[in-house]
Amino acid sequence: MITWDQLSMYVATGSCWHSNQTTTTTLAEQQSSQSKSIRQILSMDNTGYCNDSFNSIRSSTSDEDMVEIAGSTLDFSNTEDVPPLDRDYGSGDNPGMEEVNGVPKLMDLLDEPVPGVGTYEDFNTIDWVREKSKDRDRHREITSKSKESTWALVNSVCDAFSGWLLMLLIGLMSGALAGGIDISAHWMTDLKEGVCLNGFWFNHEHCCWTSNETTFQERDKCPQWKSWAELIIGTTEGPFAYIMNYLMYVCWALLFSFLAVTLVRAFAPYACGSGIPEIKTILSGFIIRGYLGKWTLVIKTITLVLAVSSGLSLGKEGPLVHVACCCGNILCHLFTKYRKNEAKRREVLSAAAAVGVSVAFGAPIGGVLFSLEEVSYYFPLKTLWRSFFAALVAAFTLRSINPFGNSRLVLFYVEFHTPWHLLELVPFILLGIFGGIWGAFFIRANIAWCRRRKTTWLGHYPVLEVLVVTAVTAVVAFPNSYTRTSTSELISELFNDCGLLDSSKLCNYDNANVTKSSNELPDRPAGNDVYTAMWQLSLALVFKMLITVVTFGMKVPSGLFIPSMAVGAIAGRLLGIGMEQLAYYHHDWVIFRGWCSPGADCITPGLYAMVGAAACLGGVTRMTVSLVVIMFELTGGLEYIVPLMAAAMTSKWVADAIGREGIYEAHIRLNGYPFLEAKEEFSHKTLAMDVMRPRRSDPPLSVLTQDGMTVEDVETMITDTTYSGFPVVVSHESQRLVGFVLRRDLTISIDNARQRQDGIVSTSRVFFTEYTPPQPPNSPPPLKLRGIMDLSPFTVTDHTAMDIVVDIFRKLGLRQCLITHNGRLLGIITKKDILKHVAQIANRDPDSILFN
Repeated sequence: MITWDQLSMYVATGSCWHSNQTTTTTLAEQQSSQSKSIRQILSMDNTGYCNDSFNSIRSSTSDEDMVEIAGSTLDFSNTEDVPPLDRDYGSGDNPGMEEVNGVPKLMDLLDEPVPGVGTYEDFNTIDWVREKSKDRDRHREITSKSKESTWALVNSVCDAFSGWLLMLLIGLMSGALAGGIDISAHWMTDLKEGVCLNGFWFNHEHCCWTSNETTFQERDKCPQWKSWAELIIGTTEGPFAYIMNYLMYVCWALLFSFLAVTLVRAFAPYACGSGIPEIKTILSGFIIRGYLGKWTLVIKTITLVLAVSSGLSLGKEGPLVHVACCCGNILCHLFTKYRKNEAKRREVLSAAAAVGVSVAFGAPIGGVLFSLEEVSYYFPLKTLWRSFFAALVAAFTLRSINPFGNSRLVLFYVEFHTPWHLLELVPFILLGIFGGIWGAFFIRANIAWCRRRKTTWLGHYPVLEVLVVTAVTAVVAFPNSYTRTSTSELISELFNDCGLLDSSKLCNYDNANVTKSSNELPDRPAGNDVYTAMWQLSLALVFKMLITVVTFGMKVPSGLFIPSMAVGAIAGRLLGIGMEQLAYYHHDWVIFRGWCSPGADCITPGLYAMVGAAACLGGVTRMTVSLVVIMFELTGGLEYIVPLMAAAMTSKWVADAIGREGIYEAHIRLNGYPFLEAKEEFSHKTLAMDVMRPRRSDPPLSVLTQDGMTVEDVETMITDTTYSGFPVVVSHESQRLVGFVLRRDLTISIDNARQRQDGIVSTSRVFFTEYTPPQPPNSPPPLKLRGIMDLSPFTVTDHTAMDIVVDIFRKLGLRQCLITHNGRLLGIITKKDILKHVAQIANRDPDSILFN
């Protein structure tokens, strides 16, 4: 029984009533005078403020919240919410009201899911906390139901197994597409030089496999393979034949690139470029609708083959990550758990990125580490296991297809017969320095060119740009055999350790001192062909360095892994040959004495090429651990991990000393994506109040009040602003925070209520409270929107250090954080505010943080 004194003290002190036992007292048991006095006291403007765990709050002119009486019953049995303590409003029918245990309660339209609520608009950031909370609630519901029936148990098991099934499907689909891309690109690349008479679908190598007239010295020549000059003018020798082959090479290259850029421009503009910068941004929570859609997948797969076959200085490895992520996104729609939850879908996309590298290089372990180190934003242990499984399935699928025709999974298999010596770490580190300098130069030059493309007339003619770059590439590349061939074949030749049976110019040494029965090849003087090859490689190095700058970022699928590795492999091979000749002619020097005796095989130029490739790739992308693992998986050179590690780390240190950003981070910043880089440290001493909005000269923060606005007021605020969400406060005077509502959810809910709930008009009041006070007679029914409100928005005080705020945004994936002072709302910090603040500190234009 609640006595009169208790109730009077309760109202006068403004404290919340707590009771450990159910205490129910009806006003009918009190005298009528006491009942009248209670109503008088409760109608006074003196209200009590309950702590934040009580959500039945009502705005007033003070900073405190109203405790209401509903019906004629005071029931304090609910320990989670303060029940309504209101006057006798039980009589009469109110639209949108229903009786709950004798207490009138406003019907909440969000008791049933409203289509669109909880989803996100294009070019917005997801709410990671809300998405993870939704998944936890869904999992708890399935777990609790699994104990009720056998069917519910089976459903629970299927839900748990669905993730592994999805990984299996992604691995199979990505491996099959990668195998088809490899086979098609190899065939179309050879199509620029000739055609197979036995079947036009055979590439050069496969065409000559079945020929009995092929010799080992001229393994690439057979009667079944005809060059275009031989088919058109009937001869393979002479200037006319050379000109005809030259002309056909350029024409095929232009045709392939024209088809690629036209298909991208007409059907899937998102299919251009590498895709990794956008994948990183999407995995951080950004929404780019259509970027991982089915049309993007189809066009990217087709145009990737065309772009690689055209001979442009690009690779297919980066775009294969995009292709695999498209597969993952499309297959996610088969499973409700991933279709309806953006955070869960991004876990799948992280695994799909690992699959992309796995099928690109035949390096499943390196793919998992690449996703972890370079691409993923949120990578829990469960995702690590599933990524490993998906990469394994994809590698097995690719191995079953056998696109390289050598029964090997790796792209560049090498066998080095000589171990490396400790003193060779010096040239390896020199290669690391070269890779770091080249990486920093390439990033700055490429970003400058891409910015020029965006801001000048060049960006308005992407087809013309692609055709001009293709024409220049083909015209310059054809005379040099090392640039005419595909980049993958060039790298494979540079990695090769010369043997007695090699016919490459790089292996044309003076073998007078080597017997045919000997299996060992000592260091020996270089022949004329080797010096010719070195000059050609030097020209190829300059050409590749320059042409890659303008090629990467064009409106065709373009990867960066293979061109970067080609630059490093050429530089490494040149240095390796130089070291080999130095050791041969000066084996008595101090640096060679003791480990490089005359007639011994001391230096392996192919190893230098491999280390140089890793150094340049690391300088451009700033990868370390994943790079080393990819390289030894790529080549099979497990015992050369230490040289690879030394070169990779040196490359990263040198490149970071010149510029902190890798190529993908630089393109993210160039395009204005809202991406907070986890690798960067925020060391400036600023506070949250220095970054939050509104500033002192700005208009006040746009907020909603929990029960003081009409539908028209809310719609006017939505129309007059462009904000993604609005804080909900008790009142404009108190500014005590209640929650946060997303703009999209608010718009959808109001539109839905106008359609489904009778009587909702512009003058209807909007409530964000648990219980709704009665409405005056003849007033329109109110609209209750508490169900779309985030009751636990992240808040920090105005004196919180910004480095802590930045860490909170990074680790929790927040969209916004509210700033309070003594519990009162002061302002808001969004991810874009942080990005602008970081740009200002780095002396960059803060307005560059705009999605373009």
